[in-house]
Amino acid sequence: MTTTATSRGTVRATREARTGRARASTVTVVLTAISVVLGAVFILPAVWVFIGSFRPSADIVNTMSPLSWALLVPSNVTFENYISLFVDNGFGLALLNSAVVCLASVLLGLVVSVMAAYPLSVYQFRGRNVIFAVIVISFMVPFEAIAIPLAQQFTDWGLGNTLIGLILPGIGNGLAIFNLRQYFLAIPTSYREAAMLDGASEPRILFTVYTRMSGPALTNSALLIFLGQWTAYLWPLLIVSDNNLQVAPVALASTFGEHGADFGRNFAGAVLLSLVPAISMFILQRFFGRLSLASGEK
Repeated sequence: MTTTATSRGTVRATREARTGRARASTVTVVLTAISVVLGAVFILPAVWVFIGSFRPSADIVNTMSPLSWALLVPSNVTFENYISLFVDNGFGLALLNSAVVCLASVLLGLVVSVMAAYPLSVYQFRGRNVIFAVIVISFMVPFEAIAIPLAQQFTDWGLGNTLIGLILPGIGNGLAIFNLRQYFLAIPTSYREAAMLDGASEPRILFTVYTRMSGPALTNSALLIFLGQWTAYLWPLLIVSDNNLQVAPVALASTFGEHGADFGRNFAGAVLLSLVPAISMFILQRFFGRLSLASGEK
């Protein structure tokens, strides 16, 4: 009798386990299907822009109505959009200007952010929390709210139509300072004390101890500054009127005129503008992961 009851219990447990696995498999299939559908919804516009960059502008407009697979299957592939974008619009010079502005902003911005985050994390002084609160509030205020008066001030200082005028606003990044300060707080104070006992000065402690241990935070902050400058549109539009100093987002907007728009060239420029941050984030993300692992091992 006991053996029979045990067998029944085993069979019941086996059936319940199979039912549980079947339900789990069903849930997995449903969630996977939902993820695929949502992924397709988000990626289709990007695919449309990419394919449109290789089509004549007239074909882009004609295939939008009625909607069909012709929207994503080009019948006429051409590189004319990319060629005319560089030849007629001067987009190559604009890309170079954007690269110079971003590179200078990242280098100078990291130095400023590190030097601001260090005293806010290791020093105890009156007003420290107030200063930090002001920095936090600074990156919560939309830049558009202060862009026009700030542009007027820069013009009065003679910084209009200059690369310096384009670079300076990107240097003081409150979010980068916040990010680095929070990371510095996680570094044990014993490291700084040991370095001071060895006779190291504060600048040496900052740049040889704290920054060397803050690779992930530095990478993240560099991305924040880079993306902010690479995608900037309003500030370059306000501060620069010389076409030779114009950056890529503003140059791309010139493909839309008063009486018409060249969607082909606009899509080609959008693809180029998107590739640079996408590749940068892909490379730095891998670098960020390695730095995080190395920091964990230490």
